Amino acid sequence: MMLLQIVQHTPVWVWGLLAALVAYGWTQTRSRDISLTRLTVVPLVLLVLSFAGVISTFAHATVAILAWGVGVASAITAGRRLLKVRGASWSPESGLLHVPGSWLPMTLMVALFLIKYGVGVTLAMNHAMASNTAFAACCGLAYGSFSGLFAARALGLRSLASTGAMPATV
Repeated sequence: MMLLQIVQHTPVWVWGLLAALVAYGWTQTRSRDISLTRLTVVPLVLLVLSFAGVISTFAHATVAILAWGVGVASAITAGRRLLKVRGASWSPESGLLHVPGSWLPMTLMVALFLIKYGVGVTLAMNHAMASNTAFAACCGLAYGSFSGLFAARALGLRSLASTGAMPATV
């Protein structure tokens, strides 16, 4: 019953945003050739939006901002080693990266959406949680970690261009 009330009181634009994320994520499941600029834009947008989410919700909580930074740095560090894109290749002739399809981008975007949605619901039901240090730190860490993983994947793909690498085998 409560879940139904939560869904009913969710603004319509939130469902539109989810639909857009799923649609964009779906495009990522197909192989494509992309420019370095396009590869960079979405991770940067996710980083900015996740940081803005921390600032707008927990501006008074330095711990949330620090946790966001730790999440981003940790995710980029670990993600660079763990999120190798098999079959990706750089074409110096076209200046494009060939990226095989993957469900990972959609998974990361929807996970970040669900975390932000859960935080929004929690705060709507109990606004006092905004001043809870542990809650603020967990939210900051989660926002930073998911957007950092997306950035790590993009950095790994960009490195193919900087090294002139041919298809990744790992």
